[in-house]
Amino acid sequence: MELFTIIYRTTFFYFFIVLAYRIMGKREIGQLGVIDLIVSILIAELVAISIENIEDSIFFTILPIFLLVLLEVGLAFISIKSRTFRTLFGGKPSLIIANGNVNYKEMVRQRYSMDDLLLSLRQSSIKSIDEIEYAFLEPNGKLSIFKYNIFHTKSNYPMPLILDGELQAKALSYLKKDKRWLEQKLALKGLKIEDVFYAFKKKNKIFLIKKNNL
Repeated sequence: MELFTIIYRTTFFYFFIVLAYRIMGKREIGQLGVIDLIVSILIAELVAISIENIEDSIFFTILPIFLLVLLEVGLAFISIKSRTFRTLFGGKPSLIIANGNVNYKEMVRQRYSMDDLLLSLRQSSIKSIDEIEYAFLEPNGKLSIFKYNIFHTKSNYPMPLILDGELQAKALSYLKKDKRWLEQKLALKGLKIEDVFYAFKKKNKIFLIKKNNL
């Protein structure tokens, strides 16, 4: 009887968790943010405890998992609406390599060692740091790499100038531009920063998506 209960609970929770993750719209594990990872760990622990303690009602596991799913969906909705909330809980990319130079201060701040950097480069089949123009440490811990072109010449900075109607000061500073410069560029198009959903610079031109185009 005990064996049957364990098999039943294991099978039930398998399909129940699949359904829960479908509701939450889960991404692959390597792309999980902090909140996603915490929810995943809690669900795994709840299921393990329920399978081990077969004398306890299965309802005491279903209820907290259901609440976690609701919490996850609610937080995901808030993060879509609020960039501040998204940055606070999910973090933002850190520039590890800029124009071929390693940003050691940022590596220390992120507790990201040279061994970590070299490991990520090897996993991307890159032999040397000299091949990299830009590299960003993403909030999920993955390193996004932009290699030099075949002529080893400077290319466009791969970060947005405006995101969700908010000025990205760090991107401007790396381009050695300021807010006034960007405002002047937008004014030529009859726009303000808050009118723009997304903007980036390419070959001395500003490409953008206006909010009313969404």
